[in-house]
Amino acid sequence: MAVRIGFIGTGGIAKAHFDTLEQIEGAQPVAFCDVSTEAAESAARRFEGRAYSDPRKMLEAETLDAVYVCVPPHAHGAEILAAQKGCAVFIEKPVSNSMKAAEKIAAAIESAGVISSVGYHYRYYGSTERMQKIFAAKGAAQPEMSYGYWIGGFPGVPWWRNMDQSGGQLNEQATHIIDVARYLMGDIKKVYCAASQRAMHKQYPDSTVPDVTALTVEYQSGAVGTFSTSCLLGGLNFMGLDLLAHNARYELRPGSLQIQNQNGETSIFAGGPNAYLEEDRAFIKAVKTGKRLGIRSTYADALKTQAVTMAANQSARTGKAVTL
Repeated sequence: MAVRIGFIGTGGIAKAHFDTLEQIEGAQPVAFCDVSTEAAESAARRFEGRAYSDPRKMLEAETLDAVYVCVPPHAHGAEILAAQKGCAVFIEKPVSNSMKAAEKIAAAIESAGVISSVGYHYRYYGSTERMQKIFAAKGAAQPEMSYGYWIGGFPGVPWWRNMDQSGGQLNEQATHIIDVARYLMGDIKKVYCAASQRAMHKQYPDSTVPDVTALTVEYQSGAVGTFSTSCLLGGLNFMGLDLLAHNARYELRPGSLQIQNQNGETSIFAGGPNAYLEEDRAFIKAVKTGKRLGIRSTYADALKTQAVTMAANQSARTGKAVTL
């Protein structure tokens, strides 16, 4: 069975999906929509498909089984049209820059009953799966504290440095770390956040995005955590999640896991499958079979991560803790 796929947004992250979909039997990208006519046409040439500048026209003209939505946070909304057409939807993170907008999309997906998946690829790393199995084992000590961080540079695209469009670094980048923490430790019930513009607004006077952020959370389980972000470091990038359990520390990085115990012993797990390929393979399989078992982040689940970042931004604005 061929899965006919349309793309809304054909930028960098869409190209990553192009590369993985070419490796999946039956995945057939056929239609490509972008605000940049040149970008849409370039993608269309690659797959011998058709280019569009209006998602509504694409959805009306094409017979599609699935639609990938790969757009900036403020540009979401076409998911509603795709779901109403009966298309399965794969949506790149973050799902929005607004809870109100995201909730409308969630309602449309639920009403249509279509398959959904969100691009939280950290859930598909072999290292994440290893951690999940460790904590699921009978009698295993559970994580009681998390340290998450996303530290790097300042993306040059104008929408990223506009808080009303990107939602800031917590929403646009660190959402991956917050999401995988939720995946491993459970839902978050309370947040407190402080954020500030310190240096980058001098280089980018139009920027409204904080360049340093500190977020404290309380999980439903009673465990606690912190997440830090900064975009001060230019080309120096590092991100990860450390979890503390009784007598053990787990250091999760993209594609690797290091475990240290109280005796000073260290074990390292590295390698595993291509997480982008695995999330796309799970989505295409779900579209083919109608069974959602391989999808690790549905839209409804991703909405809970969105709620955390939006509550964090609210807390940073008001100086008050926010209960979810």
